[in-house]
Amino acid sequence: MKKLLKLTKGNRLLYITAIISIAVATFIAMLEPMVIKVTIDSIIGNKPMDVPLPMQKLVMLLGGTGMLSRNLWICALGLVILTCIRGVFLFLRGNLSARAAENIARNMRVKLYDHIQNLPYGYHVKAETGDLIQRCTSDVDTVRKFFATQMVEIGRAFFIVTFAILMMLSLNKKMTIIAMVIVPIIFVFSYVFFYKIKDTFEHSDAQEGVLTSVLQENLSGARVVKAFGRQKFEIEKYEKENMKYRDLNFKLVKLHSIYWSTSDILCMTQIGLVLVSGIYFAVNGEISLGSLVVFNTYEGMLLWPVRQLGRILSDMGKMSVSLKRITNVLEAQVEQEYGKALKPQIKGNISFENVNFEYEKDNKILSDITFTVKKGETVAIVGPTGSGKSSLVHLLLRLYDYNSGSIKVDGVELKDIERKHMRSNVGIVLQEPFLYSRTIKENIKMAKIDSEDIEIHDAATVADVHNVISSFEKGYDTIVGEKGVTLSGGQRQRVAIARTLINNMPILIFDDSLSAVDTETDRVIRQKLKKKSESNTTFIISHRISTVMAADKIIVINHGKIEDIGTHDILIKKDGIYKRIWDIQTSLDSIKDEKQVLNE
Repeated sequence: MKKLLKLTKGNRLLYITAIISIAVATFIAMLEPMVIKVTIDSIIGNKPMDVPLPMQKLVMLLGGTGMLSRNLWICALGLVILTCIRGVFLFLRGNLSARAAENIARNMRVKLYDHIQNLPYGYHVKAETGDLIQRCTSDVDTVRKFFATQMVEIGRAFFIVTFAILMMLSLNKKMTIIAMVIVPIIFVFSYVFFYKIKDTFEHSDAQEGVLTSVLQENLSGARVVKAFGRQKFEIEKYEKENMKYRDLNFKLVKLHSIYWSTSDILCMTQIGLVLVSGIYFAVNGEISLGSLVVFNTYEGMLLWPVRQLGRILSDMGKMSVSLKRITNVLEAQVEQEYGKALKPQIKGNISFENVNFEYEKDNKILSDITFTVKKGETVAIVGPTGSGKSSLVHLLLRLYDYNSGSIKVDGVELKDIERKHMRSNVGIVLQEPFLYSRTIKENIKMAKIDSEDIEIHDAATVADVHNVISSFEKGYDTIVGEKGVTLSGGQRQRVAIARTLINNMPILIFDDSLSAVDTETDRVIRQKLKKKSESNTTFIISHRISTVMAADKIIVINHGKIEDIGTHDILIKKDGIYKRIWDIQTSLDSIKDEKQVLNE
């Protein structure tokens, strides 16, 4: 309840007004059977009025029972007027609660999206995209539906039960007790149903997240599926998860059918009991015919919210599950600034001293990493797959924080530099660059929104992609499609490089980002990059020796440790990983040259 009240913040006045509206509408609904009772007993019949005093005064004001008996249309008109007034307040209830629910859903979506943006990189690595999407859409919508309908229905049920019992007690206590005999049983049955439905829905909702993840992965990897002819496997995989989801939903349907059929039997039994007892008491003169009609009407009105309690509790169970899933995301720890959050001028002097890092306890990724880089130097990092190359540069971006040791940027401890400030001074191009489904121009200027066309063209020229873009029919206004699917791998990488270069950041990182281009294009890009960014500190991660051989310093990493540091000329003279890679690639290049000569 605390969480629910917290969610209504800023919309409580709307809910209070909606609850007042439903209270008025319910009260008017309770008056309608009383009008029928007075009409039957005292206007058509000749019994004295045994209704509340205000109603008696209203009858006298309208000319008394004699005049009304000659003009029964006035009674009918009274019922019509009451119904119209009730309709107005029911409209207000629906309108106000819907507005409040939409506001709450909007606030939740914004809060979720904002929170997700500020979650650490490590969270996103482990989280399933499909599941997060479902929490931001389906789960939010489940909460919205509860606030739009059932939140106010709780108030309506309370008012109907309260008013109906008070009205019935004022007419006949014995009949009121009979009218309430089975109600506690329905309450208990609804309570048990609530726990059953909540548990089942929790599994169903989680399975929907799995199904969404499978679908999202399949659509994202559509080209891979096609390339390897895995359509049948993917269909079977989806069908398997879909069957699980179907079975869980079918279990929900079975629970609902059991509840509604059983509650129908209980409610019809209660109505039958009231009708039989009422006829017996009416025949014996204990109650009037009008009172019998009123009791049957009130009984129907009373049992409706009690029976509806199952739906309210069912939706509440679903809502509580969805709210829990949403809260789990919102309670995830956002990136924290544990240091001093300094914003020094970044020039590009970097030093690592005995740096150790691990993603999980007792599983070291980097051990005793020590090296220095001066401003303007180009540093290449090579090593086997999984040796920790990317992890090392991720530390510079503060995507992760090192466990021990020291990393200093221009003499300032990295942990003391504000994350956002550090990232605004480091440009990174990944091996698998991500492009948005927008124009090439919009993708490039994303790093610098206010950039001019000439800046965009200059960055694309350095990335050796300007001529390619210009050859497109719409040039820089070409839509690249989702994840840049309409471009080749090399074109995507070069557009991503242009996006990084447009900001002229003091530190640049190329994480195997030239792997999709040919050797000649690789050489051209590096030459242009060297001319443009002579003052920039540049890190290049690559498996291609021709890419790194011109670097000022080459760091060889193996099993998370630095095996050697030096220039290309020095390292090829040593018996180590670098020389072995050089020998392999040199021999392959020789074979290619020989084949080319033979073909000519």
